[in-house]
Amino acid sequence: MNVKIKHQLRIFTLIAVIGAVAGLSGCATSGRADDLQAQLNTLSADVDAAKAEASAANARADEALGAANSAVNVANEANRRSMDTETKIDRMFKKAMHK
Repeated sequence: MNVKIKHQLRIFTLIAVIGAVAGLSGCATSGRADDLQAQLNTLSADVDAAKAEASAANARADEALGAANSAVNVANEANRRSMDTETKIDRMFKKAMHK
């Protein structure tokens, strides 16, 4: 009989511990869920801010590319004019040396 009471006491204690853990974890879980939702909202705001910054950086890169292309065109035109002038000077020099 003594063994039977000890066995019942162990079962009761085990049930009480399981109940306490389940009850406490339920409270902790809902609080943890609120914390996780707040972190998710913060991360979502950070992602939106990063997207906006990336979009602005992309627009600035497009402007820089346009400016670089314009500079290349100006440099090519200057090179063409330089070569034309060099050709004219070379012809004048040869004409002067021929006389």
